Amino acid sequence: MKLLPLNKPLRILLFTNALIRISAAMLAPVYALFVKKIGGDLIEASIGGGIYALIAGLTTIISGRFSDKVKENELILVLGYSIMGAGFLLYFWVNSVIFLFIVQAIIAFGEALYLPVFDALYTKHLNKNIAGSQWGLRESMNYFVIALGAIFGGIIATLFGFQTMFVLMSILCFASALYIYRLKRTVL
Repeated sequence: MKLLPLNKPLRILLFTNALIRISAAMLAPVYALFVKKIGGDLIEASIGGGIYALIAGLTTIISGRFSDKVKENELILVLGYSIMGAGFLLYFWVNSVIFLFIVQAIIAFGEALYLPVFDALYTKHLNKNIAGSQWGLRESMNYFVIALGAIFGGIIATLFGFQTMFVLMSILCFASALYIYRLKRTVL
């Protein structure tokens, strides 16, 4: 099977978003263990997940409308990636369930800020003749990097602890943000 031709903007978007998805997926398999470590239980872990989804859902609508009015959308991508990186780094200091809920809301805000922009930029650079295939590649990539992130997260948390994992998650987000920021504005 021949790989789909991807132009430079799509390759950049897929690569930087892969780092974001890997970082987020690293926490997934060990999240409940972390909540227990800070004194929470399964209900509080579930509430944290609910807070994340609620904030992301509400903010995505606003972010999408805002992004339609901004000329340099890639800077919103940078901001969203950076907020997620800061949120993942804040996990380093989470020592209570309330602080966890705040961090969940921050990360959700960062993701909700960048996702509509990411989708708009990705759509802008699609080849109309193979748009479905290129979207399929993006969705497939999400699953593959989530799988890698989940495995890496479990290994890193087991071998080196949660704090090391949180720092690595943050570094991946900041690296993506920096890469996008340093691009010429005409690339995306």
